[in-house]
Amino acid sequence: MSMADNPPSHGFAENRRSDDESIAYLDQALWRRLADADTDEEFCYSWLALQCRLISHIQSGAVIFGDPGGSFSPVAFWPKGLSDPEKFAEITQRVLKEQKGVLLKSEPFFHLAYPIKVFGQLHGAVALALGTCPKDHLQSAMRWLQWGVAWLENWIMRKKAGDESHVRDRITTALDLAAITLQEERFQAAATSFVTVLATRLECDRVSVGFKKGNHVKVCALSHSAQFKKQMNLVRSIGAAMDECLGQHSILVYPGSGEGESYILRAHQELAKQDGDSALCTIPFIDNDGLGYGALTLERSSDKPFDAETVELCDSATALIAPILEVKRSNDRLLIKKIGESSRKQLEKLTGRDHIAVKLITSVLLLLVIFFTFAKGDYRVKADTTIEGKIQRALVAPYDGFIYHAYVRAGDTVEEGEVMCDLDDRDFRLERMNWASQREQHMGQYREAMAEGDRANMNILKEKINQAEARLALLDEQLARAELRAPFAGIVVSGDLSQSLGSPVQRGEVLFEITPLHEYRVMLQVDEREISQMKVGQTGDLVLNSFPETHSPITVNKITPVSTAKEGRNYFLVEAKLEEISERLRPGMEGIGKVHIDSRRLIWIWTHDMIDWVRLWAWSWWP
Repeated sequence: MSMADNPPSHGFAENRRSDDESIAYLDQALWRRLADADTDEEFCYSWLALQCRLISHIQSGAVIFGDPGGSFSPVAFWPKGLSDPEKFAEITQRVLKEQKGVLLKSEPFFHLAYPIKVFGQLHGAVALALGTCPKDHLQSAMRWLQWGVAWLENWIMRKKAGDESHVRDRITTALDLAAITLQEERFQAAATSFVTVLATRLECDRVSVGFKKGNHVKVCALSHSAQFKKQMNLVRSIGAAMDECLGQHSILVYPGSGEGESYILRAHQELAKQDGDSALCTIPFIDNDGLGYGALTLERSSDKPFDAETVELCDSATALIAPILEVKRSNDRLLIKKIGESSRKQLEKLTGRDHIAVKLITSVLLLLVIFFTFAKGDYRVKADTTIEGKIQRALVAPYDGFIYHAYVRAGDTVEEGEVMCDLDDRDFRLERMNWASQREQHMGQYREAMAEGDRANMNILKEKINQAEARLALLDEQLARAELRAPFAGIVVSGDLSQSLGSPVQRGEVLFEITPLHEYRVMLQVDEREISQMKVGQTGDLVLNSFPETHSPITVNKITPVSTAKEGRNYFLVEAKLEEISERLRPGMEGIGKVHIDSRRLIWIWTHDMIDWVRLWAWSWWP
């Protein structure tokens, strides 16, 4: 089975090809089959298979032939055995009616079609169905389809020609030249290979190819010559001949036949004299819009003038190869030139007569830019925000002991003097009973000594009584402190001893933290790039994650001059107060705060971060 019988579903990408695809594309057997086809069906299917290799995302295709002014019918489908050829009916009817390239979107496909015209007469059309693909690819696919239709046009011309052997040789030569040109990756190598092979096959002394740059054609390649800067006079003369050809949009042959010709051949005559009275032929490169973009000049000795058959061969080869060279030349340009060319084309769309949609969209965007450049808005500094209690009191263990009972835990509200937890006081009560007993004993002994008049013993016992009373006072104080009471009404923000009953605690250990309700402060983490905008007294709004529908007014009352690092950025803490206190507020709530600075231009508000970054980056690299 030949390669044409089993075409791949994904073919040639416009700028990059894998090695396997390149080998398959340049397979001479495939090209020979195309060149040796005897029927419309064989040629069109082979061509369609090759075309589907050039364009990716192809799902199916069809070729329609017919007589000018008569009926048209399909002659080839790809892939073979296409089950639904009627899906091309709409687009083929439209392209046959309008006689120009058509793109239609028919979910889930895009349909492309292009007419086949020879000598101004309609002979058929080509229709392709593409799967989902980018917009740029559709433009590329249409361009490849336009170039590929030249093969079908050459086939129709071949059938019309009387001498089929000469037509076959011409097509084979053109296809071989196309294969040689495609084999080279870079433009300069491809152009040099093309003109060199063409000069060898047609026995020309020199073949030159040039492309339009500005208002004149610039010679890009000469046959058998990789560098031609030293031949500047010759190159200028060839370029002038190409300009003369493009200016008349016709093939120019020198010397002419003299039979009713009205072409201007002054530049060709000068070039011929420069080489000793040579025979010249220049073929223009014309795009689909009828604009010339380059030319091919062939030179022979005067005893071998260019006949009509040779001119037709060169014209056919040029129709195939000129677009390929143009694509390679465009791809080899510097990026700055590509940007400039793209900008020029977009500018032409804006200044030309067509492309109303582009002009409308550009006008709307321009008006929006002007509006946002001069319109002003409220500039606000945004910061992550946390709600904290205005004061926070810690309740600590008064002495070493054990947790006896816990009445509250974090999140509970308490009243002033409410017992929050008890420490185990049994040891203190036993010790108090011991000291109370000793005090009573000492007091009995003191009374006996007083009755006996033993003054010395009275003094000793009195001191022991004082010691016992002091100890009792200490124990009473410790017993009173065994109950931890709330110092004020508020909410417990930390501390949960319900799971720690009986566990030991050390003196000074924090058991609870409590903060008063309805007395809060707002802590804003302001980025260091915005801290210079902050001032005491500025107002703003706070939106908490818990209540996104509520906006709470705030006022800045303190700016902390110390930064903190968080997530790779530096922040300054700015303290603000809430102007309105809600019953739903609780310490620890987080949200977003925005502080009003002043009124500034909208374009500055949206771009100042980026501009400041660019300034800092440029300054860091500036010597």
